[in-house]
Amino acid sequence: MLTKEAIVLAGGLGTRLQTVVSDVPKALAMVAGQPFLYHVLQSLKQQGISRLIFSLGYKHQLIEEYLWEWKDDFEMAFAIENEPMGTGGGIKNALKQVEGEQCFILNADTLFNADLSAMDAFHQQQMADLTIALKPLKNFDRYGIVLIDDLNNITAFKEKQPTHAGLINGGIYLMNKQLFDSYQFPDKFSFEKDFLETHLNLLHFKGFISDTYFIDIGIPHDFEKANRDLAK
Repeated sequence: MLTKEAIVLAGGLGTRLQTVVSDVPKALAMVAGQPFLYHVLQSLKQQGISRLIFSLGYKHQLIEEYLWEWKDDFEMAFAIENEPMGTGGGIKNALKQVEGEQCFILNADTLFNADLSAMDAFHQQQMADLTIALKPLKNFDRYGIVLIDDLNNITAFKEKQPTHAGLINGGIYLMNKQLFDSYQFPDKFSFEKDFLETHLNLLHFKGFISDTYFIDIGIPHDFEKANRDLAK
C-alpha cells in the first residue's frame, strides 16, 4: 500500500440513533462491548494505515479522550468543527492536515472491510481523481445506488428507492489531496450532493467494487445487527 493516511469523519450527531445512544457521539456507541470506533480503528490498523486525521464536532473531547488509548498505534491529527460544516466542509477542513498526495476518507459510523491496498493500486492504475469503494447489496431501500460502466467509471448516483440488487456507496473514498483546489466551496457543504453529484461529468470518478463485510450503524435496526455481527 502506498497511501498510509486516512481522514475519519466523526463529527455527526447521530440523531437517528437517539433511542439507543444519546449521551456520546455516534462513533463511541458501544457495539459488542467496545466503542464502534474501536472496530473501525482495528480494521485500519490491520490494513496498514498509520496516520489518521479526525474530523470532529459534537462532543469532540470524548472522542479525543478515547483516542489516547490508540496513541501507540497511529500518528493522529485533529480538525475540529465549532459548528456543523457538512461532510464536504469537514473533509475540506481536514485535508489541510494531510501530508501526502492523497488520502482515504471514511466514516466513523460505518465498518466496510474493503481491501484498501487493492483499492489504492486500482486508483493509481486508473489514474482516477477519486475512487469510491462500492458494496454490492440485495433487496434494500435505505441507500441510493451507484451506476458504473464496463470500465468502472461512475456514471450516475441514483436516489434511494426499493432496489432488488445494486451497488451502494460504501463510504470509503481515495482522493487526491489537490482535488478541491480548483473549486470555490463554502465552508459548509455536502460532499455527496455539492461535489460528487455536481462534478461527476467533470472529473475522473472510479468505482472499486468490494463484496466484503459492511455495516452502517446509523439506524437502530443496523445498530443492533452490528452488535450481533461483531460479537462473533
